Amino acid sequence: MMNPARFSAFTNRDHMKDFRRYLALKYIQYLVLPSTNIIVTLLGLFASLYVTLILMSPSVSRKSTAVFICNIARADTLVVGSIFSAMIQHVIKSNMLLSSFQSTLRQNFQIANIHISSLLLSCVSLEAFLITFLPAETRHIRTVRSARVVSKIIWITVITECFFYQMECVKELGISSLSIHKKIVFLLNFCFGATNLLKSFIYPIGLVLRVFNVYLFYKIYFRPLP
Repeated sequence: MMNPARFSAFTNRDHMKDFRRYLALKYIQYLVLPSTNIIVTLLGLFASLYVTLILMSPSVSRKSTAVFICNIARADTLVVGSIFSAMIQHVIKSNMLLSSFQSTLRQNFQIANIHISSLLLSCVSLEAFLITFLPAETRHIRTVRSARVVSKIIWITVITECFFYQMECVKELGISSLSIHKKIVFLLNFCFGATNLLKSFIYPIGLVLRVFNVYLFYKIYFRPLP
């Protein structure tokens, strides 16, 4: 166990280097690598746990960047949900319908984790850009309250997206052969249409986010010196 002196030193030291390493790992995980990698995912999961412990320290400044980092760490709880869902799928694999539902749920946990983290990382990049080039002009929008509102919007949007994806599983129930109310059938068909529309936009949005982040980092690190 960590003795009180070491614990005090840990909680009171400057953790900015830890946050930078954590963000670098997350950028590689979500915006550099073309697909999910189990080793990087596990490293990211443990790093999120470590960062969560750091954010609980009273010495950490409660700024907007810390809000985004906190939400990035929280998004990794979806990885745990994906692992748990995969375990359940293995147990009920004899039931094809439930197994298919759990498989889609596992994929949606992964999608939610990737999309939420990518959007939040883009917020961190944008904030760094604004701090570098427009510090005084944007101080009024770079607040903790704004960061919390943006984070909530991202969570709600991505969860809604994954809800539409999950509704695709209802197709396997054969809704046309069941006595379901017409309004429910209309709602399900709306979800199916929305899902197809969302899937057509996902790749372009992901590409735009990558280009957006590369551009911001280029402007920040290769800006002319005064």
